Amino acid sequence: MWMMGGAVHSKSRFRSRSDHTLDSKGRLIFPSRFRDVLQKFDSDILMITIWGKHLRAFPMAEWELLETKLIAQGKEKPELSNVVRLIVSSVTECTLDKQGRILLPPTLRSEINLRKDVVLMGMLDWVEIWDKDSWDVEHKEIQENPENFQEKLSQLGMF
Repeated sequence: MWMMGGAVHSKSRFRSRSDHTLDSKGRLIFPSRFRDVLQKFDSDILMITIWGKHLRAFPMAEWELLETKLIAQGKEKPELSNVVRLIVSSVTECTLDKQGRILLPPTLRSEINLRKDVVLMGMLDWVEIWDKDSWDVEHKEIQENPENFQEKLSQLGMF
């Protein structure tokens, strides 16, 4: 169960990793287990934006929650305006086609150097889309520093 706007809702979450290949037009098959989660939101729309070294894909409802936080809290932190500008100005509405694919616009692909081989990461409320080579570097860094991993989980009360 989770809270949204004071109401309690049950829903699935985006979980696990998938390796995929972009086709020549920049289309990406959105895994069926992720489509099932998206269906819980009664939408086939993903809001996709640049997020550091990868893209983030949000269901419309989750994106709207993010926008609400930016409106409410962003004005109080003007030092974040450049980050907000990047995230909001690069967001693109992507709709799943009948084959369960999304078309990633060339501008988003080029911004993070997204090539043919990609990795999708279910991150509970959103999905990360990484270039495979970039993900491999990131993943290696995480694995080479297990003390940081444990420290971060400890901060969450998980160790």
